[in-house]
Amino acid sequence: MQALDPAILQRANTWLQGNYDSETKAGVQALLDSGDTEAITDAFYRDLEFGTGGLRGIMGVGTNRVNKYTLGAATQGLSNYLRKQFPGEKIQVAIAHDCRNNAIPFAQIVADVFSANGIYVHFFDGLRPTPELSFAIRQLGCQSGVMLTASHNPREYSGYKAYWNDGGQIIAPHDKNIITEVLAIQSVDQINFTANPALIQKIGPEMDQLFIDTVCAVSLQPEAIRQQHDLKIVYSPIHGTGVDIVPRTLRQLGFSNVSLVEAQCVVDGNFPTVIYPNPEEHEAMTLALAQAQAIDADLVMATDPDADRVGIAIKDDRGEFILLNGNQTGTLLFHYVLNQWEALGKIKGNEYIVKTVVTTYLIDKIAEHKGVACYNTLTGFKFIGALMTELQGKQTYIAGCEESYGYLVGDHVRDKDAVVGCSMIAEMCAFYKNQNKSLYEVLLEVYQQYGLYREVLLSFTKAGKRGAEEIQELMSGYRANPPQQLAGMPIVRVKDYQLQQEKDLRTGAIYPIDLPKSNVMQFITADGGIISARPSGTEPKIKYYISLNTPLPSAAAYPQKVAELEALFAQIKQELI
Repeated sequence: MQALDPAILQRANTWLQGNYDSETKAGVQALLDSGDTEAITDAFYRDLEFGTGGLRGIMGVGTNRVNKYTLGAATQGLSNYLRKQFPGEKIQVAIAHDCRNNAIPFAQIVADVFSANGIYVHFFDGLRPTPELSFAIRQLGCQSGVMLTASHNPREYSGYKAYWNDGGQIIAPHDKNIITEVLAIQSVDQINFTANPALIQKIGPEMDQLFIDTVCAVSLQPEAIRQQHDLKIVYSPIHGTGVDIVPRTLRQLGFSNVSLVEAQCVVDGNFPTVIYPNPEEHEAMTLALAQAQAIDADLVMATDPDADRVGIAIKDDRGEFILLNGNQTGTLLFHYVLNQWEALGKIKGNEYIVKTVVTTYLIDKIAEHKGVACYNTLTGFKFIGALMTELQGKQTYIAGCEESYGYLVGDHVRDKDAVVGCSMIAEMCAFYKNQNKSLYEVLLEVYQQYGLYREVLLSFTKAGKRGAEEIQELMSGYRANPPQQLAGMPIVRVKDYQLQQEKDLRTGAIYPIDLPKSNVMQFITADGGIISARPSGTEPKIKYYISLNTPLPSAAAYPQKVAELEALFAQIKQELI
């Protein structure tokens, strides 16, 4: 076995010698005996940290893995922090889990630790979508909540999303303060695993119905649904939590022709029909697309395992199904919702929408045209939720979205919600079908009115300790020497969200960025193209979000204009590599 960093070996030996269960100790010993220095290092070189999606990692033994003890430490730290934040109050939390392997025992461990610390626990009696957990926190008046999920990550992963009393994911300063509390736990003996069952109360189907009723109340065009009730919808939960609640909600809205992808309605954390349980991946949508083709469906929708994200497919002008990316779906949804608000006389001048800085700026243009404010937040829906809470009672929220397939119409939760997303996308499809228009035709109309915006996401995996260092080196290089041009397009502005400043390269002027610090760089071209570089908060990846735009004079010109932009994307990708 190659030499290990002594500090990492010491961390591993702490688990061998401490008050850990025999199964865990055997797992650590097996890891050490394997001689795989890289695997041992990756398991112990750090403690898991809260990123944009909370605590997320590979399941297994070690401080950098999701297991009984890392979840226990996170929950003990959160319990300690809650007691400091709400002294003398009856502290309540809500807990839910998705379909992941070990989700049930992991959720029980979290419930046990909370109750052991004198905290009242509202514990869902089975798997539920992430947005329903956010909803329950608000309904029950909880101070916090935890969702056991790894969203769309591969089957090896699990995770822990922590929520605050507004129903939103925890952000600064609470996230760092909780980590401080967790790091203060120097021994496993400081984690209280001894449950108090009297403090744990189950949440049953009554919350489901209240959630569904609230989602259905967001509808803007019930008459269109009534007239197009037999709209052919294919839906897949990709083995996850949308399996019951999405079809139920669609039925309650009035849709009578929902065709389920039965093979993917089997709840299974191994995700047997897909490589990645991610509606962004074409492969994960293969079964749904085949079913849609077979029955000549109008719309295809699929949700990720915790049902907070939704991907869709629509027919193009040749009648073939095409997958839309998150920016395209978000554009259609915002265009539809803002048009309906306008038609219903609901826009009074104090409304707003919100998106992230890496989501298409076509949405900003639509909002400007409608006289609605559009705010941009850092990446991660938790920042959208935080802004909603900040503006509550001051401005009227309409909708929010992020490019990674996350949408929220209505303010019933403080997180992205694929249940309301599916509902509103289906309603939108019905509304336009009632006008003899397809969603594809509407998308091209939007492009002709505002410009053709095209976005591509490039993602490079750099795993382990060395990978994390490489990502940091890349970001440091961009700060020291930002590119002067990409694909022949001159860079005129550079935004550094870590330094919270924007520099105009033409004049040298520097402007402040009024957002929290974040390790994100944006390079903006003279014609409004935006290339964003950002390390992932939940995966060992660096991501590049590339957005280009060009006028679209007619629908007939669409293929040519797309080809021109794709050629630029290919050149930019080559230059980045």
